[in-house]
Amino acid sequence: MLDDFLVRAALAGIGLSLATGPLGSFVVWRRMAYFGDATAHAAILGVALSLLMSLPIWLGTLVVALSMALAVSWMSTRGQSTDTGLGVLSYSALSAGLVAISFAPGVRVDLAAFLFGDILAVTRADLMLVWAGALAIAALIIWRWSKLLLSTLSPDLAAASGINPTREGLVLTIALAVVVAVSLKVVGALLISAMLIIPAAAARLVAQSPVVMAMTAVGIGWLASLWGLWGSLRYDTPAGPSIIVAASLIYLAMTVINARRRA
Repeated sequence: MLDDFLVRAALAGIGLSLATGPLGSFVVWRRMAYFGDATAHAAILGVALSLLMSLPIWLGTLVVALSMALAVSWMSTRGQSTDTGLGVLSYSALSAGLVAISFAPGVRVDLAAFLFGDILAVTRADLMLVWAGALAIAALIIWRWSKLLLSTLSPDLAAASGINPTREGLVLTIALAVVVAVSLKVVGALLISAMLIIPAAAARLVAQSPVVMAMTAVGIGWLASLWGLWGSLRYDTPAGPSIIVAASLIYLAMTVINARRRA
C-alpha cells in the first residue's frame, strides 16, 4: 500500500494534522500566528546549514527552528517588542539561508520544494518522521492540556494555581519548532503557518468548547489534506498549495454557516 505515492501523501497529510489541529488551536487562542510564520521562515536557514554540513535536513531545520523559538521567547521576557524581534530574526534567517545555499558546492537545490513542500515525493522515511513527530506533539499536548489551557486563558490564575505560564509557553514554542521541522517536506516553510491557523480558525467558528475545537481542527486538517490531494490530481495543481486552498474553502464555508446560524 505504501508503494503508492498518493497513499503516502495522504497519510503524511493526515499524520501532520494530528499535530497541527490542537497546536494550531493554541496558536489561534494565543495569537501566535506571526510567531509560527517567523519560525517557519527560519527553517530555510536550517536547510542551508544541513546541506553545507551534510546533515539530515530535518535535523538542521529542527535545530534552527528551536534556536529561533528560544531566542524569541528570551527576547519577549526581556521586555523587547515581540513583533520587531520576530521580524528581524525571521527575515534575517530566511535571507541568510538563501545566501548560504548559494555557497553549497555542487549542490543543486529546488528551493520551491522547501518553500512550498513536495508532499507527492514523501518517502517511507519521511512518513515515519512526520508520524513520529506528530504523535509526540499530540501526546505532549494531551499530557499538559489543562496546564496549557489555563495558562492561555488566564496567566494570573495559572500562576495562582502553581502553574508556571512561562514554562507552558516554552512547551508550545518547542512543539511549534518540531512541527516546522517535520512538516517541511509536506507543505513547506511558507505554508506551515496556514496549516496551523486555517483549520483551527475554521473549527473556532463552530466548536462549543476548547476540546471540541481542537478535535474539529484535526478533522478539518484531514479533510483539507484529502480534498487538496484530490484537487491536485484532478486539475494538475501543486499539492501543498492545493491543500491550503481546500482548507481556505472549508473556512469560508464555516464562516457562511456560522453567519446564517447567528442571523
